[in-house]
Amino acid sequence: MANSSDPSSCLSFTSSPHISNASINPNSSASDPPPTPELLTNLSSNLGRLLADSGGDYSDAEITVEGVPVAVHRCILASRSEFFAELFRRENGDSEKEGKPKYCMSDLLPFGHVGYEAFLVFLSFVYTAKVRDFPVEVSSCVHNVCGHEACRPAIEFALELMCASSVFGMPDLVSILQRQLIDFVVKALADDIIPILVVAFHCQLSQLIDQCIERVAHSDLDSISLEKTLPDEVVEKIKILRRNSQHCCDPNMPAVDPLREKRIRRIHKALDSDDVELMKLLLTESDVTLDEANALHYAAAYCDPKVVAEVLGLGLADVNLRDSRGYTVLHIAMMRKEPSIIILLLSNGARASEPTLEGESAVSICRRLTRPKDYHTKTERGQEANKDRICIDVLEREMQRNPMAGEASISSQITPNDLHMRLLKLENRVAFARLLFPAEAKLAMAISQADTTPEFAGISSLKGSSGNLMEVDLNETPTVQNKRLLSRLESLVKTVSMGRHYFPHCSEVLDKFLQVDLPDLCVLETGTTDEQKIKRRRFLELKEEVQKAFDKDKADKNLSGLSSSSSSLPPKKVGRKSKG
Repeated sequence: MANSSDPSSCLSFTSSPHISNASINPNSSASDPPPTPELLTNLSSNLGRLLADSGGDYSDAEITVEGVPVAVHRCILASRSEFFAELFRRENGDSEKEGKPKYCMSDLLPFGHVGYEAFLVFLSFVYTAKVRDFPVEVSSCVHNVCGHEACRPAIEFALELMCASSVFGMPDLVSILQRQLIDFVVKALADDIIPILVVAFHCQLSQLIDQCIERVAHSDLDSISLEKTLPDEVVEKIKILRRNSQHCCDPNMPAVDPLREKRIRRIHKALDSDDVELMKLLLTESDVTLDEANALHYAAAYCDPKVVAEVLGLGLADVNLRDSRGYTVLHIAMMRKEPSIIILLLSNGARASEPTLEGESAVSICRRLTRPKDYHTKTERGQEANKDRICIDVLEREMQRNPMAGEASISSQITPNDLHMRLLKLENRVAFARLLFPAEAKLAMAISQADTTPEFAGISSLKGSSGNLMEVDLNETPTVQNKRLLSRLESLVKTVSMGRHYFPHCSEVLDKFLQVDLPDLCVLETGTTDEQKIKRRRFLELKEEVQKAFDKDKADKNLSGLSSSSSSLPPKKVGRKSKG
């Protein structure tokens, strides 16, 4: 609450019967009766209308949150929060000489994240002293059997509110949220305790920190993941608690081999440095294998997708191996929610239906981590699709369909003219896919490594330009040139195949576009006036078809009949390592 010694703090919201009239009216005597709960409720309601009233704008500042400007009233924020009182005294924001002062939320926070919806709830408490219901679209998940009592979105929304309350100095709301988070610690999965512990540490919430440390110390979370995500002093407390607990339970428990642990950590550090060659050298110098170091699990959790691809390319790791907690690499990738890694694993033999030891599938893991806002938000034409949604889509389609059939090999004896024509056709297809479905096309190209090969010729050649179709490098022999073009062709074929497999409806629209409409539509300005009008109208219709197909791709993945059966499958026998 605001400091009562500050003369600007004339507002006090409390239901305590000991409130003094002097806090409302400085001219009143101490013998005057305190304000009734009804008066305080009316005051709260009246101030709350400032947030909801769309008929007039009485605000005098803006705070931009996640790109959305939020109108605020400096007098109210300054009277309730010493942080804002000092901010408004110190500066007028980043606005021009005229107009409202403007601030950016990310510039105000020393740690953590506060989203748009969380800030609105925080503002509501500042204005009314009441905690309103959390918005379901950002405080629940899209898992079809979750009660949302302690799923990750519910936790993260409470943590966003805690960051705002702690940084902006609202101790009453901090106290309310700390009680809720302590309840989450009891109910949540061990992995979901980590973000709570991080925020509790930054906010110096000793009671919540102790509760989290106790829970984590008795969980199966490994030391490596704790060291990657938690402050050193917190990790040390957890380790001490674990050592004491293990000694009491089993004093004869064998000690961990420090030399072997050191070798594993060196392999992980090589992965952190994106140095796969160093990792290979470390493997040859020790008796630790990739699987024993859980190197693929580690790369999927913390490394760049290109590093994951390189580790998979060695052919030395079992893509369906379970770690000490019973998680496969795909389970770990779904917790990270990185689509390119997920597709990489699937294309290298990862089993999408493989359950955890608790019977949870990879897609159910991702659903438990995804907010309805992110899952149901409509993607406008040409916009990047939400990563969470893509992860779920890819896994659900993989569970419903047969594995993708292998592509026929491309003959190195293909004639130059045929090679040029095939390249031109594929380049155009991929170019239009990148234009209409940027996120999906980017994923398919990255997995197929098409972005690492030089482009051949694209849409430009359709407009009469030869592009680089017949360009000749005098220093390049025909054999080298053919090898380069074949490499590009193979990458594009794989890109198109990925698109057909994971986004079939959009691929159908692209087929129709390239076969029927493209020859006419790419020259919209030719022909008579009526013909041009027809072409433009057809182009707009086609754009609508593309959007409908994209929406159909998103909607055509109902796993209501799959979820129960797939989650009840017994753990499968771990497959053998693939050999290079």
